[in-house]
Amino acid sequence: MAAVTPPVLPPAEALAARQAVWADTTLGGRAYCGALAGATDAWLGSLAVHARAEFPKAPKFALVAVGGYGRGELAPFSDIDVVLVHAARARGIEAVASAIWYPIWDAGLKLGHAVRTLDELADLARSDLDTATALLTARPLGGDPGLAAEVLAAGPANWSRRRKRSLTELIERVRERQATAGEVAYMLEPDLKAGHGGLRDVQSLWWAEAGGVRLPAGDSAALVECYDTLLAARVALHRATGRVGDVLRLEDQDAAAAHAGVAGADQLMADVAAAGRTIAWIADEAWARLARQLGDQPRSVPDEVAPGVVLADGEVELAASVDPAVDPTVALTVAAAAARNSARIGRGTLDRLAEQVPQWPARWPVGAIDKLVGLLLTGHAAIPVLESLDQRGLITRMMPEWEPNRSRPQRNAYHRFTVDRHLWEAAANAAELLAGPDFTVGRPDLLVLGALFHDIGKGYPGDHTEVGMRMMADLGPRLGLNEHDVGVLIKMIEHHLLLPDYAVRRDVSDPATIEHVANACVTFEVAELLHGLTIADSLATGPSAWSPWKEELVADLVSRVKLVLAGADLAEATWTLFPDAAALELMADGDETFRGEGDRMVATYRDTPGAFARIAGVMALHGLDVVTARAHSDEPQGGRAAMAACEFRIEVADKRGVAGVDWRRVEADLELAAAGELAIEARLAERARAYRRRRAVQAAQPRPPTVAFLDEASSNATVLEVRCPTRVGILYRITRAIASIGLDVRHANVQTVGLDVVDTFYVRNWRNELVVDSAHRAEIKRALLFAIQE
Repeated sequence: MAAVTPPVLPPAEALAARQAVWADTTLGGRAYCGALAGATDAWLGSLAVHARAEFPKAPKFALVAVGGYGRGELAPFSDIDVVLVHAARARGIEAVASAIWYPIWDAGLKLGHAVRTLDELADLARSDLDTATALLTARPLGGDPGLAAEVLAAGPANWSRRRKRSLTELIERVRERQATAGEVAYMLEPDLKAGHGGLRDVQSLWWAEAGGVRLPAGDSAALVECYDTLLAARVALHRATGRVGDVLRLEDQDAAAAHAGVAGADQLMADVAAAGRTIAWIADEAWARLARQLGDQPRSVPDEVAPGVVLADGEVELAASVDPAVDPTVALTVAAAAARNSARIGRGTLDRLAEQVPQWPARWPVGAIDKLVGLLLTGHAAIPVLESLDQRGLITRMMPEWEPNRSRPQRNAYHRFTVDRHLWEAAANAAELLAGPDFTVGRPDLLVLGALFHDIGKGYPGDHTEVGMRMMADLGPRLGLNEHDVGVLIKMIEHHLLLPDYAVRRDVSDPATIEHVANACVTFEVAELLHGLTIADSLATGPSAWSPWKEELVADLVSRVKLVLAGADLAEATWTLFPDAAALELMADGDETFRGEGDRMVATYRDTPGAFARIAGVMALHGLDVVTARAHSDEPQGGRAAMAACEFRIEVADKRGVAGVDWRRVEADLELAAAGELAIEARLAERARAYRRRRAVQAAQPRPPTVAFLDEASSNATVLEVRCPTRVGILYRITRAIASIGLDVRHANVQTVGLDVVDTFYVRNWRNELVVDSAHRAEIKRALLFAIQE
């Protein structure tokens, strides 16, 4: 290796040159990283020369860049990883190290540093995977050229000598990381470095190549291209945030897109997703192949698992006698066989399918839809297989309509996956729901197909539901479905949000709610299919989209609707869940009680103006997120005052969970509030100032507050829907305003979506009448909007 030429510039000027490169916004991606690494090389090289001149009697040393810096990849806020290697234990090396480290720290840069002898470094590389891989990309920066050459030779030599052990440990490390970091291709907020399909996956493959692993032709070039895409996004992210970081958070995506020079955040995330899915697919196949090789397992005897399809060594292959050009549906036959056996589709078979399967005819071949259903019914085992087909363009060859949904981001606080992955996850959830003991439908095929297609319109302009319905009217017959089945799928697309919307925003015991949902479903069959689709879709959306209380509400609504659709009178389906017999007895006795347990708080109290609001305020004071509330009041009886009861269901805002709620403290404050002895307003203001929870974010800013009267939503109450940005104590402020304007809350549903709350209140005036007067309605709106905005 050639000797390092001492830099011409003194350290101060070299640092100024580096700072000029750091601030250069004309460069991006790999070009920027290389330029910054080069300028950093010159600066650190000058520091090494200066240290040698200042301490001429110090032992021989070499300054070496390792890790990402060694690869020449420095994003704006990357660590500077270096090792100062010296020939032997000798006095004076500490002074040299200080002369190099302190100027770096003084410049405000993060330094990853170590001081080692050559033997110490070699010993550490033999036992520590991070050190071993960091040395594979080592570069000399300054000091003794001969010693630097020994360091650079030691890394590959150690890796080669311990090849099997190093590669085995590398595979284990990759799997551990991928299990916790999420998938770059499908996550709302991907980890560009550690995520499955991220930069670290490519680096790991490069380390494996240094150990003798050979990737198939074309994979190496594809990895470099995808790596450059993620590297450019990482540079843009650093510039957008002004700090180190690898997670491309939602709130930073617009700014990062601008710094990356792409046409908006959607394009940036689509590029990242496409790169991530290619990296993940190549990496998964490479690690699976390498694991089999390292396991020294004898080759298995091929076993026919479908006509013309064999399973051997964990992969399915298509027999040479089968011609995909003659029968293009063999692609689904192979996919289903792979999913059923939790196997991969062999690379040779994938290449054959990609080369020989023609564009499918407008009308699918007979039996093809049954093969697709069979694949979907394998559940989550189908997802990696579908990904393999998609990587080779086979899904869009079957259905051109799929293309706009590929890698399409959903930039909101609800969804965690891209559109294509969301649809696959929903179909897999539906299949696994069917496989369980607690859920059945008459048409499992329509459930998985409805799950697969319910959001297919999202890749197109316009309302995705309306677009999806029109698409299914055309696509369904082409798939080979009859008129009835196409009609059911169109209904499922049209109403895929019906059950969750009405369950969490309406009173499920109200006749108007039950009648509306029953009229929308029309048939018992559609009702049960929508029930399954709701569960599958919600689980595929994200943690905030499904919870035990939503599951309970949806199931309760469905049971009422199915009863009506089965021929029962509407009155038979309007049973009231609250108050129960115990609460009614307490109300009859005039007892004020406050009892919290698990995720539920039930109170009985004197029905005075603002009582419900005070209870909501106490819940907010204790950080309890109310997800639904029920209220009921009666008339004065036998000389006692009018009584009321309410039930609050909560989700805890932090990691304590409901088991960590100190209900005794909550109950004590509720008693004080009921007696008018708790300064709720002042305490909420103090909590709001101290509260520092990370905000949920979404692509758009919260909409302006709105107050709407939903006159068709109930026959026995006036329904108010309030939408506004969330903040501490918002339910208290809204319900306090409702009480101040002469209304009594009979039922409430509370939901937070990203930065917005959507609260629905069933109210009557204090004369127990519906609110119909237009002047009163105008004052209600004025009072609520003022409370929201104050």
